[in-house]
Amino acid sequence: MLSDRITRRAALLGLTALAGCGFAPIHGTGSTLREQLTFDTQDTVAGFELRGRLEERLGVSASPRYLLKVTQTSRRRASAIAADGDTTRFNLLGTASWTLTEIAKGDRLDSGDVQTFTGFATTGSTSATQAAEDDASRRLSVALADMIVSRLLLLEPSVAP
Repeated sequence: MLSDRITRRAALLGLTALAGCGFAPIHGTGSTLREQLTFDTQDTVAGFELRGRLEERLGVSASPRYLLKVTQTSRRRASAIAADGDTTRFNLLGTASWTLTEIAKGDRLDSGDVQTFTGFATTGSTSATQAAEDDASRRLSVALADMIVSRLLLLEPSVAP
């Protein structure tokens, strides 16, 4: 019982200290880049998925200050081959190259590349395999967008007005 009071008291003191130090969550609504961006992605299904996730995480702007241009590439690589030589699993490897530009000045603020992968099985029917690949492609776009957002949120203090 005494340890419960001490734990509760320590938690309250810790929260009070954080409130006083100017701590703000990085994903909060006070984000410098939230609703300040317009996005330029490829006119593909993968580009559509990537843009949708970026808009979901960073908001849509009526009067953007920054342009985020993203080029996404992906390729399949066999990751599991059965004894008879059939591929039973593929990895979908993806890269997204991005550039953040201030629209008014045309200055490039930062750029980078992110890479990740997803996988899918090919053991079902042809339509099941296609559905699995489509889902893996969607998951890949979402993962790449999340990685870009993480990089941008770390960049925020240098972008602030």
